[in-house]
Amino acid sequence: MLIFWTKGFVNYKPLAEDFMPKTLQIRAARRLMATLTFIAVFLLFPAGSLHFWQAWFLLGLMAMFWTSFLINLLKHDPQLVRRRLEGREAEPEQKLFQKLFTLILLTGLIVAGLDFRFGWSRALGFVPLWLAVTGQAATVAGYSFVFWVMKANTFAGTIIQVESEQRVISSGPYAIVRHPMYLGMCVTALAMPVALGSSVALIVFALLVPVLIYRLIHEERILRRNLPGYAGYCEDTRFRLVPGVW
Repeated sequence: MLIFWTKGFVNYKPLAEDFMPKTLQIRAARRLMATLTFIAVFLLFPAGSLHFWQAWFLLGLMAMFWTSFLINLLKHDPQLVRRRLEGREAEPEQKLFQKLFTLILLTGLIVAGLDFRFGWSRALGFVPLWLAVTGQAATVAGYSFVFWVMKANTFAGTIIQVESEQRVISSGPYAIVRHPMYLGMCVTALAMPVALGSSVALIVFALLVPVLIYRLIHEERILRRNLPGYAGYCEDTRFRLVPGVW
C-alpha cells in the first residue's frame, strides 16, 4: 500500500517554511523514513524473526520505488509533494476513513507477521514461492499506476478539496476510470498480503477495498458539487473504479 503517498502514519503540521524547496525535501524524506520504519516494526516484531524474507523484499521495493517517485516529483512537481504531505481532513466522513484505513492496515501488517511466526498459511499450502513473487510484482504495478496518476494530476492530494485553479483531468489514467488512484491502491492492497505470503492477512487487507469505495463515493459528491465540468466528465467516463464493471 502507498502509505507514504496516502495518509502516512506520521503527520507533520504544515508551516509557512514548508513551501521552501529545501524544507519540503526534508519533510518528505522524514515522512518516507518514518513510514518505512513503521511498516518494518509492525511486520517484523509480530513475526518474531529477522528471517521474514518476504517482508524485507517488500520493504526494499517500497524504499526503491518511493524514493525514485519522490525524487521525480520534487524535481518536476514540488507542489504535489506538498499536497501529499497534508493529512488533516476537515470532513467527518474523511476523518472516519483515515481511522478505518489505518486500523485495517496496521491489523493486516500484524496478522502477516504473526502468520509468518506460526505458519498458518504454510500449513494451508496457500502461498508458494512463485505466487509470493507474483504478489511482489503486482504490488510494484500498483505503485507504478498510482505514480502515473500523480504525474497526470498535480491536484491529487491526500485531502479531498477543490482548489481555485483546479480543473478536470480526463486524459491518461483518468480516461480509463474516474478514480484511478483508488484503483492502484486496491491493486496494492490485495497484492501486498500475497507478497508477504499470508492468506490470512489477505482477508484483512481486502477490507481496505470497501473503505476506499466509501471514500471514493464521498469524494465524487464533493467534486460534482464544487469542480466545474466534473459532472460532464462523469457522463463521458462511465466507470468509477473498475473498467467495464463499476
